[in-house]
Amino acid sequence: IRPDRRYIWLTEGIHADFNTFLPMGSKEAKAAKGEAGDILFHTFSNGVVSSRDAWVYNFNHKELVANVDRFISTYNVEVDRWHNRTDRNVSLDTFVTADARAIKWSSNLKSYLRQGRKAIFALQNVRVSCYRPFTSQFLYFDEVLNHRQGLWPRILPTAETEKENRAICVNLTREKPFTCLMVDCIPEYVATGGFGSPGQCFPFYLYDEDGSNRRENITDWALAQFRRQYQDDSISKWDIFHYVYGLLHHPQYRERYQANLKRDLPHIPICPDFWAFAKAGARLAKIHVDYEEMPAHPLNIVETPGQPLNWRVEKMRLSKDKQSVHYNEFLTLEGIPEKAFAYRLGNRSALEWVLDQYRVKVDKRSGIVNDPNRADEQQYIVQLIGKVIAVSVETVEIVEGLPELSVPVV
Repeated sequence: IRPDRRYIWLTEGIHADFNTFLPMGSKEAKAAKGEAGDILFHTFSNGVVSSRDAWVYNFNHKELVANVDRFISTYNVEVDRWHNRTDRNVSLDTFVTADARAIKWSSNLKSYLRQGRKAIFALQNVRVSCYRPFTSQFLYFDEVLNHRQGLWPRILPTAETEKENRAICVNLTREKPFTCLMVDCIPEYVATGGFGSPGQCFPFYLYDEDGSNRRENITDWALAQFRRQYQDDSISKWDIFHYVYGLLHHPQYRERYQANLKRDLPHIPICPDFWAFAKAGARLAKIHVDYEEMPAHPLNIVETPGQPLNWRVEKMRLSKDKQSVHYNEFLTLEGIPEKAFAYRLGNRSALEWVLDQYRVKVDKRSGIVNDPNRADEQQYIVQLIGKVIAVSVETVEIVEGLPELSVPVV
């Protein structure tokens, strides 16, 4: 057995031509702030690691604010207690409160406490987040309360930047199939990556932390490469962004380079038909980001005789034949097309992610309830199911229409 040039010993399934394609990014370029190497994107980032999801994520804006306010009050009291203690030899770990119903500690939070840094609630820190595929929750986006924020203070520093910026998020895991998803809001650490392992997100824009000084994250080198290869100066960086997104959905690309994609960030081949991939990627981006604006796929709403009208979800269940969803005791949704399950993100279809996430959860340690039901929009979840089915079906049809993957084989 001989290792390859990167000293990888188990090379079965790895294709050498993958390394001849254009790299989306590299650790070296990221460390050099995008100035090193020939790459497509200057930099990239993990999603947010909170270390306290129950406290800083919630479907309900009001509940999130109340939870965060309670957390901050407890934390700030502990800061004062620690710095006013009489026994200077006491261990911090044994000194601070261990009440899981009041606070959730992490190494970073304890470090801030040692520094005497208090937390201050700010309503503008309540942001929309992609918690799981096609699952939006509110996030309290704050340096003290989030264990690691990645580069998101530079990618989506303000709510206003969500209107114009996008990020392609990919997984990097040996355990699950390669997948990607475009987002326009801050993703959770595993939300659009490995769904159990971290992903990496490649934004179109970067900003200063106050939302100013917008600049493009795709390199000028990449733009020159595409324009020269296709002899087309009309190609823009947005076109390249969408080309990459379309290409990453190609089943032949995913199948042939599955071993490479478990070890490396994607490398992008130059395929003959640029515009076919760019236009497909643009449409995929549109329906994946704006999925809540999609017309819902029509489903048969079957009411259970004798049961009172009820749009509330506790926990939904997919039938064994995958043709219907048991919504609650009052309601069953029938007529799910088989094609909806062909659009998969990791080991689940998009629809299965929604059915799994949109349920009432109670965190065992804190007792915090996370309830996806909306009092002012009682049929939201029913409509969401129909919309995600519509997105799934169209995604499959777009992917089926992609041209053959034609790349030089080494």
